Formats: sequence, structure tokens, C-alpha cells
Amino acid sequence: MRSRRVLTTLLTAASLTLCVSARAQAPGDAAGPMPAVTVPAEMPASEPQSSPPSVLGDVGGYFTAPLRWERSEWAWFAGSILAIGIAHRYDSQVRTHFVGPGPVSTTNTYDTQDAIPTAVVFGGTWALALLTQDRDGYREGWAMVEAAALSGVTGYALKYATGRQRPGDTTDPNEWFKGGDSFPSLHSTVSFAIGTVLAESGNDDYRFLRRLLGYGIGVATSYERLRHNAHWLSDTVAGAALGISSAHFAMDRRYASGGESHLALVPIERGAMLTYRVSMP
Repeated sequence: MRSRRVLTTLLTAASLTLCVSARAQAPGDAAGPMPAVTVPAEMPASEPQSSPPSVLGDVGGYFTAPLRWERSEWAWFAGSILAIGIAHRYDSQVRTHFVGPGPVSTTNTYDTQDAIPTAVVFGGTWALALLTQDRDGYREGWAMVEAAALSGVTGYALKYATGRQRPGDTTDPNEWFKGGDSFPSLHSTVSFAIGTVLAESGNDDYRFLRRLLGYGIGVATSYERLRHNAHWLSDTVAGAALGISSAHFAMDRRYASGGESHLALVPIERGAMLTYRVSMP
């Protein structure tokens, strides 16, 4: 009975993780490199300045993405659940490999240290875009912001919904609904969200290096979370699935074929307002 309850809990958590973050790919879009889209620096004068930003539309599209799933999205969903389940099977073995079989109370989980590589990539992307005034760089930076924010909010919600104890608090990986905050790993979630945008956006001139760096950051961050006894293996796998799918959602919205993206400072009374709008085909 206990094992059945644990399996049900795992699948429920995994379903919540993936349902809200699967790619909302437009019908007819083909897999592969994102098409180049020019982002106008200013909003055309003919457009009303009172047009609302598309942030709310992006949030709504993110949380309703499962309603538009096609076979590829369902395949991703099933594969992710399988991967999380397999990782859960080896949670104890991986913990033992890094810290040993007995109880290990972790007072320092190196949260700040493990976040530095992701922060460097994120900051470097924006710094380069600002230095070169590159519109593609701005677009890539905003996609990172959106992917990290959406996946981060979802990750926080799942942490407190599942209440899983961390490996520094217990040797049992099945301690769910105990007031913990282990599932999923937020470090893995955000690192894969930002890393995937870096890996899959832009042109193909340096695609291999982009993917090596982007996905490498996610893998290295997840490894460090395991090594520092901050998370279970399945926490990091769930974080990777959430981050990757959220990144693809953000890129699909911003690089949509035939759509237009507008990022602009719109003058208003006594100031200015930063707006972003996506026109879907």
C-alpha cells in the first residue's frame, strides 16, 4: 500500500510539473533551429500606445498549454515521467555514492555557489546585448527572463505542494508531504531554462558551442546539487524537464514563424512604460 501511495504521489507531482510547462508549438511548426525574426526597436507609430503588454497572454498560454498538445508534446510528457520515475528508483543509490549510507545533516547546501554559473551566463547575455546593441541579444535575454520566471514560479509551487524532504533531512527518498522543499530542484530548473535558451536560440554559426555550454550548465549545476546533498536525483531530473520545456515555450512564443515581437519604451504622462507584445500568426 505504501509503495502504491508513493508511486501515485510521484506521478501526480511529475504530471503537475510537466502539464504546466509543455511546449505550446504552433500548428505546422517544424522541429529544428528557430527561424530568424527581426525585432523592431520601436513600436510603429500607427499602433495605439495603450495596447496592453503580452505578459498576461504568455502566462495564460503557459498554464493552458496542455489543451493544445499534439503527439510530440504527449511523447515528451510520457518520456519525462518515465525519466523521473527511473531517477526516483536510484535516488538512494546516488545519495549513498556522494555522502555515504548513513544520516548526513547538511547545514550548507551551497545555494549561492551553485547558482553562480547560471547567473554568469544570464548576466553575460544581457551585458553583450547592451554592449553591442544587438536586437537578437535582447530577444534572447528576454526569452531567458520569461523561461526562468515561469519555470521558477511553477517550481516553487510544486515544492510546497509536494513537501518532499531533502536528502540532508532524511535517508528515505519517499518522505513526501512532510513540509520539505526538495522537489523539484529550483537550481536545476532555472539553469536548464536559461541554458536551453542559450543552446537553441540565435543562428547556427556556433550551435555546437552554444549547446555544449547551455546544456553543460544545467548538467553541472544538477551534479553539484547532488554532490552537496541538497537534492535527490529525481529532483534534478524533474527540474531539467521543467526548465527545458519552459524554455521551449518561451522561444516558441518569441520566435514564432510569421509572428512579430515588439519590445519598446512607450512614453506616458510623467514617464515611460516598457512594453512587450507578440503577434501570433
